[in-house]
This record gives sequence, C-alpha cells and structure tokens, in this order.
Amino acid sequence: MPQTASALPSVDFAARNTPLQRCDRLALSLGIAPGHFWIKRDDMTGLVGGGNKARKLELLVAEAIAAGAKTLVTGGASQSNHVRATAAAARVVDLECVAVLAEATPPTEAEGNLILDDLLGARVVWTTREERHVALATTVTALTAEGKAPFEIPLGGSSTVGASAYALCADELATQLSSDMTVVCAVGSGGTMAGLVNGLGPHDRVVGFDVAANPTMAPDLAALIEQTAEFLGREVSTKWRLEPPHANVAYGQPNDDVFAAIRLVADTTGLVLDPVYSGRAMAGLIVLISDGWRPETTHTVFVHTGGLPALFTARYSDRFAMPKNARIEK
Repeated sequence: MPQTASALPSVDFAARNTPLQRCDRLALSLGIAPGHFWIKRDDMTGLVGGGNKARKLELLVAEAIAAGAKTLVTGGASQSNHVRATAAAARVVDLECVAVLAEATPPTEAEGNLILDDLLGARVVWTTREERHVALATTVTALTAEGKAPFEIPLGGSSTVGASAYALCADELATQLSSDMTVVCAVGSGGTMAGLVNGLGPHDRVVGFDVAANPTMAPDLAALIEQTAEFLGREVSTKWRLEPPHANVAYGQPNDDVFAAIRLVADTTGLVLDPVYSGRAMAGLIVLISDGWRPETTHTVFVHTGGLPALFTARYSDRFAMPKNARIEK
C-alpha cells in the first residue's frame, strides 16, 4: 500500500531544516552567478558527525523498534559513515549495534570512524568486500540464535524506507527556496538520490555523482527510485541524471582532483567536504561545468552529506598536512 513519507513512523534524533548556505564565492569559482548556488548543510543533522544517514536512520530505527529488535546490524567499509551513525542511533534508543566491516586487511590501529564506532559500543565483525553479504547473513543468524533479536539495516540505509527520508528532505528544500532548483549529491548506495528524485517530482532536477561504491550503481539506483516511488505512491521520474565515477578512481581511493575540490570549497565557503562522497561529487561537478553543463533551473543546491571523520585517517591526512616551510616557528 502506498505510504506518505511524513506519516512513516520515526524516531526523533535528526535535526530538521538544516541550513541552506548561500555560497557566492564558490559560485563565481564554478562559473555560476552569485545568489544561485547553495549548499544544503546535511552535515549538521546530528548523530555524532552528522550526515545524510541520520535522516534515514530516523525511519529505519523506528522500523526496527516496531519489529521488536534488540540489535541493529549493518555493514560497510572500514570507515563507513553509515555504520558510525547507526552505532550512535543504537545508543540513543538503547539497542545494541553489530557492524560487519569490509577490509582486505583489517587495520591494526583505530582511526577516524573506527574510533567513534568503538566509543559508541559497536561490536565489529571483519570480513572482505567479496564476503560481506555472506558475513552479514551469518552474523544475523548467530545473533538470532543468541536471542539478540537482530534487525538488518541495508548498506547506507538505502531501502525504500530509508530513501523516503530524502523525499521529506526535498519537501524541506521546497520551503527554503521558493523557486526551481537542481539538486546535486554524491551517490554511494543510492538512497539519498532515490529519495530526492521522488521528492522533487518528474523533473530533470537531481544530478548524482557515482562515487564507485557499487559496480552496478546505475541499474540498482534506477530500481531503487522505482521501488521508492511505488512505496510512496508517486509517479516514477525518468529524467534524473547519474554521472559516472570521477576519473575512474576506485571507491575511497585518494585523488588529486578531489583534494583540490575540497580545498576550493574550504577556501571559498569555510565548509569542509569529505574525500569519499561530497568531495568526490564536487570534483565531478567542477568537471561537468567545465565541460559546458549548466542547470536549467534558477538555483543549484549541493547536498553536503557529512563524512568529516574520514579526513583524519592515514589514507587522506597527509594530503592536508601543513608544509614545514609554512609553520610559524616560536
């Protein structure tokens, strides 16, 4: 039966009406007129570090509680923002959290999100990316046998329920900007974009940048958009746009264009993007605009999906270390 997103059961722990920040200096750098480029501050949603996962988890955790869950189970890469947010959500509602993390070689020291996962009490099961789905199923079976009543939350929270949170975010955007807009976002598991597409309606108003988290992203995203539309009882939009992975760089791997984009945004707005999702989407947007693309709408809104802890890991931090010759000696 079709659902109304605003009527879905929800746990109240994400900030509403996150700011919409006007970014004139960044707009000029991108070749967009001042007053027409904005950043949606979903890095300020809450749940220890903010990000787009908090909105999804409000609905998903309510679904888990209704199912009688005692334990939230989910998975992701070792620096997963979604896992960190799920661990925080579990603490809010007094549930346990078990995270299945995929890494070819588990790290010997905690850093970035792993520190927060531990602080928030998440139990970690290590596996490889190829075995992640099997490990998730095995973990759920073991927890069930232990009487832990597990509830599995999909990668990135990207079910039809999770995606519905961003249909609500689209409604929120409509109250913040009265005129038409093109919304730009990173696409990892697809739930954020699927929700925005369904919230904004059948218009070419959502441009997503694939961050290479899923080798079958395009067909999987199309399916999730359609399933979410059916779940919400809305017309399916076929006019959204998904850009391929920037520079064909593997998921999460350092890239000079991404670091340049992060520095540009920091210099012109005072905001910091992350190197896996929003930074990569901004790097893709810069290339798309340099290739001649321009939005057909009055405004462009870039969704900041959080992810700051990843910057404080060995994989990325050396790209931002202050050069010795720039230090002020005492």
